[in-house]
Amino acid sequence: MTTRQSASLVLQDEAKRGNINAAPKAPLHCGGEAPASGPEFFNTAQRPDPKLLDFLLAQGLAARDTPAAWTALTGGVSSDIWRVALPERTLCVKCALPRLKVAQDWQAPTSRNAYEWAWLNFAAAHAPRAVPEPIAHDPELGAFAMEYLDGGTHPVWKSQLLAGHVDERVAPAVAALLGTLHSASTRDPAIAECFQNDDIFHQIRLEPYLIATAQAHPDLSSVLHDLADTTLNTHLALVHGDISPKNILVGPESPVFLDAECAWFGDPAFDVAFCLNHLLLKCLVRRDKRHDYLQAFMAFRQAYLQQVDWEAPQALERRAAKLLPALFLARVDGKSTVEYLTRESDRDAVRHVARPMILRPPATLAEIAQVWGGALAG
Repeated sequence: MTTRQSASLVLQDEAKRGNINAAPKAPLHCGGEAPASGPEFFNTAQRPDPKLLDFLLAQGLAARDTPAAWTALTGGVSSDIWRVALPERTLCVKCALPRLKVAQDWQAPTSRNAYEWAWLNFAAAHAPRAVPEPIAHDPELGAFAMEYLDGGTHPVWKSQLLAGHVDERVAPAVAALLGTLHSASTRDPAIAECFQNDDIFHQIRLEPYLIATAQAHPDLSSVLHDLADTTLNTHLALVHGDISPKNILVGPESPVFLDAECAWFGDPAFDVAFCLNHLLLKCLVRRDKRHDYLQAFMAFRQAYLQQVDWEAPQALERRAAKLLPALFLARVDGKSTVEYLTRESDRDAVRHVARPMILRPPATLAEIAQVWGGALAG
């Protein structure tokens, strides 16, 4: 597969091969054991799945005698991700897992890898500096290779935020880029047709966040189920699905988005709420920086809404303001809880603010920032 093809062409090809909207072929899942010895590929103590070695060979990215240093990359729960240092360049190789690496049982179809590959090609076509260069893809295996971006030049935004470093330029840059990509997707009818994957989005986003939270809070169940249904039935733009600071690199020229496994043609308000949620949560880690996080929140909101040209910005903001309290609560009581909130008092603070807003949703995102800021000051 050549690089930077249109997302529609990429997914049309995958559909013809039967690799999307179909049961993945279990024998080709990543995660197996590598042999105890092997060629120059294994010049590291860490051993990738042998299928990934075959992937590099089949794609012409390396020869069997090419020295290659494989280093497992941490931080994600849904894929095996490797840094592969070759003599001429360094790659990042990613292979989707059928069971996510979280405490609760969380299954997900590996065919999501094809949608991530298509999203990468879409983003590369509209904002080349916004994603690593897509290089090669094996849809049957559920793996692809892309450019590796070094942390020295592309630090992870999450690490900066947790350290209390809140660069006032980053949040609006992230928001403007996100809005640009959302807008571009609304002008290509083929995108809506190719990303008809409601079932996957429900399975890997709505179920582990909203539905799982409803099980933990039975009195909110009907509201959260209705919110999930409304979100799933809103189809306006190509959604990344995991716009989290852990998936955003602060590049020298542009933010860089990673990990679009949840890409779906749906409600762009989900991306907005998903990202802003993390700025609220960080306030509990560094309370001394809470004003900076909330300023970043408001700067994100303003920069994003300026890009909204496919619907009334106020309508999108209302949907984001309805989703945000539910996602806020989900990060302490859903399947994917944030690892840095270790004190029950902090989790209770989230519950105390989120629950009333789920029952009586605010009209604007600014209202949420104001309520949360007041709760932290009290």
